[in-house]
Amino acid sequence: MNKILIDGERLTIEEIVKVSRDLTEVALTDEAIEKIKKSRTVVDEFVENEKIVYGITTGFGKFSDVVITKDEAKDLQRNLIISHSCGVGKHFPEEVVRAIMLLRANALAKGFSGIRLNTLETLIEMINKKVHPAIPEKGSLGASGDLAPLAHMVLVMLGEGEAYYKGELMSGKEAMKKAGIDIIHLTSKEGLALINGTQVMTAVGALTVYDAINLAKLSDITAALTVEALNGITDAYDSRVHKVRPHIGQMSSAENLLRLLQGSDLTTKQGEIRVQDAYTLRCIPQIHGASKDAINFIKEKVTIEINSATDNPLIFADDKEAISGGNFHGQPMALAFDYLGIAIAELANSSERRIERLVNPQLSGLPAFLTEKGGLNSGFMIAQYSAAALVSENKVLAHPASVDSIPSSANQEDHVSMGTIASRKAREILYNTTRVLAIECIAASQAIDFQDPSKLGKGTKEAYKKIRETVETLVDDRIMYFDINKSATLIEENEIVKVVEGAIGKLN
Repeated sequence: MNKILIDGERLTIEEIVKVSRDLTEVALTDEAIEKIKKSRTVVDEFVENEKIVYGITTGFGKFSDVVITKDEAKDLQRNLIISHSCGVGKHFPEEVVRAIMLLRANALAKGFSGIRLNTLETLIEMINKKVHPAIPEKGSLGASGDLAPLAHMVLVMLGEGEAYYKGELMSGKEAMKKAGIDIIHLTSKEGLALINGTQVMTAVGALTVYDAINLAKLSDITAALTVEALNGITDAYDSRVHKVRPHIGQMSSAENLLRLLQGSDLTTKQGEIRVQDAYTLRCIPQIHGASKDAINFIKEKVTIEINSATDNPLIFADDKEAISGGNFHGQPMALAFDYLGIAIAELANSSERRIERLVNPQLSGLPAFLTEKGGLNSGFMIAQYSAAALVSENKVLAHPASVDSIPSSANQEDHVSMGTIASRKAREILYNTTRVLAIECIAASQAIDFQDPSKLGKGTKEAYKKIRETVETLVDDRIMYFDINKSATLIEENEIVKVVEGAIGKLN
């Protein structure tokens, strides 16, 4: 297995996914090792000379005016981790924890944190040997970074706290012992270097961005299936329409739709059945495209953040200087992840309205609720209810977290980002949206069964076949949540997008 080499400069979202989900191992570059050693030498000089530097020879937060002696430096760093381990709630999933550890390691690899090489190597060894600290989801204000959850990560490095190893939750000490990893004893600056940063919010957000990119493609596919089920008008996707309003996402979605629907005998031209379609059919490129543009913007912001130094103070080894700043503040990510949640929620909003058009006989011309034996059977009636409930919940979750702030640390930290809440909300919106699209997938396929599946377009035909391999046509009522879950799994495993791209090439 090829290792992902990290140096704090070139990590990609795709590499985060490889480490998080594919369990790819990690290693430092030679250049990173030299930078780490160089900055550590400067920290050792500060301590030896008893220079007043925040977090190295002083306390933290409001205690920044309390001077710490050379003899107390080690206790200071351990106490920091112990006292800051105040997270609550469910533990983050394994893939998120691995992303958190990777991002923290990559930030430290930049060489501005003053950590010892062997301390960072311990964190990397935990990634490679799959020791996953139990990190509670809640408790971060997003400034000074993700202090509480990152402290839970570091606890295990000290042989404290809890961790998952080979699927079992155990004490941190036991997990490290079973994995054959030596626990560490922190020294000056190291505790602060390990927990003062935005890696929790960014880890959650990076995985959500990755999934949102694929979900946006899937949205075009499900929408195209619905267009065919309802004999939609393709003139609205003509490239000439979109070139005169040249938003990149809008143009790319329009192109996707035409490629997906190529060769279809179910679509129509304007005037054949009706002059124009409702907005959630006619304006798919405008709606989906706006979300795509937002997601791509956020991807750019995340790519900057995952290769940034976000702790405090920063050590500039060449100048032998430490500067206290605010790179730990999560505002750039908080705003981005609020935007991400909104962008994903809109994919669900338009999908649910298309589901309504499919199940409503006054709008579709198809049997009510897509069942031939209406009355005896309810068909897709309550599936639409579930979709409606999910989009309504998304509207609550889409309220921005970043506009809130609660002062902390005796008003020393008087504005915080709430970025971790923003990223967690975006992740929950993604979950809900996936289920709404899963319902549209099976509802559109059911509607197509009342048409003629052999008349589908080049791309939609492959999507329909993949869905029907997993979910059979609904004849008589059955337990629907099984079907919804199967459809959602196809989406989460990207199976529908894969088969479609195999037939018509990569989607935008």
